[in-house]
Amino acid sequence: MKLQTAAKSLSGTIRVPGDKSISHRSIMFGSLAKGVTTIHDILRGEDVLSTIQVFRDLGVTIEDDGSVVKVHGLGFDGLKAPQNKLDMGNSGTSIRLISGVLAGQDFEVEMFGDDSLSKRPMDRVTIPLRQMGVEISGQTERDLPPLKMKGSRALKPITYQLPVASAQVKSALIFAALQADGESLIIEKEKTRNHTEDMIVQFGGQISVRGKEIRISGGQEFTAQEVTVPGDISSAAFWLVAGLIVPNSKVILENVGINETRTGIIDVIKAMGGKIELSNRDEIAKSATITVETSDLVGTEIAGDIIPRLIDELPIITLLATQAKGETVIRDAEELKVKETDRIQVVADALNAMGADITPTADGMIIKGKTPLHGATINTFGDHRIGMMAAIAALLVQEGEVMLERAEAINTSYPDFFNHMEALLNG
Repeated sequence: MKLQTAAKSLSGTIRVPGDKSISHRSIMFGSLAKGVTTIHDILRGEDVLSTIQVFRDLGVTIEDDGSVVKVHGLGFDGLKAPQNKLDMGNSGTSIRLISGVLAGQDFEVEMFGDDSLSKRPMDRVTIPLRQMGVEISGQTERDLPPLKMKGSRALKPITYQLPVASAQVKSALIFAALQADGESLIIEKEKTRNHTEDMIVQFGGQISVRGKEIRISGGQEFTAQEVTVPGDISSAAFWLVAGLIVPNSKVILENVGINETRTGIIDVIKAMGGKIELSNRDEIAKSATITVETSDLVGTEIAGDIIPRLIDELPIITLLATQAKGETVIRDAEELKVKETDRIQVVADALNAMGADITPTADGMIIKGKTPLHGATINTFGDHRIGMMAAIAALLVQEGEVMLERAEAINTSYPDFFNHMEALLNG
């Protein structure tokens, strides 16, 4: 598709879709709780729809009237063997977390996904699950999907040091530990997003978190809840960056999730000198209104323990850095290589094709700014964040056209993305 270029300004107020991570987990915890969980403002992107369908295949009744989603939970002991293979679509969150959910079930399943998901390594989950007593196998030594697994009603608790900073791996092990006989200890490499831990408490469970150590006992039961999903900061990130780099812009984003494990992009924007303001804070929902304005930006260094707090935002942060004076260095982000694409290489290739000056490294990028951008043809390779990054970059292009191949990938997390862009362009 041909993208909008040469934007003169962006202005207006929008509400971004519900947080994808919380949407996934609300379906999972609702299914594993006893009673009917009601979910407001859920993200109806393709990834979350995959999670919904998987739990329907596992026997859970899930109703969606377009306004609220109602999940008729069965508890851990009520899930049923599926009649067919479980389709995870493009969702790494679905396949990894649901592997943990199914670890305590004694039936056989096969989980598969699309071409992109089939290239994503699952060994970081399968290795510890095998230690707990799960029979699980994939393709090649990295356990690529499809995965075949049979859980166990006699799961062993585990003490496990995570080799990578990954909320998906951590959450998968937490779901398994909830079904184990005894207490498990999970030690994070770096602190990662804590939606799973928060939701355990919300649904009436118990978990102990001290620093990077997580202790959790098996045999817990959950009680149905009412959940309101805040806006996804990963989706808001595209408009935050657009408002900072498109001339004469002021963008207001309502009800954005500001969980402390997810707000690294806000810290980076402040470090780069961006004009950003948070208001209308809701401490219970962990949300706020965020306002940004066109800013003169400077380069910065992004590394260390901030990386897990902005890992999904790094593609759009890279675009932000191309419009900052000086050099920006991203380090310690090797996790980007095993996302929907190798995001280090794909982001660098896409933006360099448009005139940026980005050097990929083994664990990040070196970005030199400020660089004007020009037209090019960009392929998302099925990665929604690459597509949205390219669409924001195109707004700066004054010469040439920007063509986006496989633009449908954006529907994975943000079906209304181009409608919201049009609203901001029309002010």
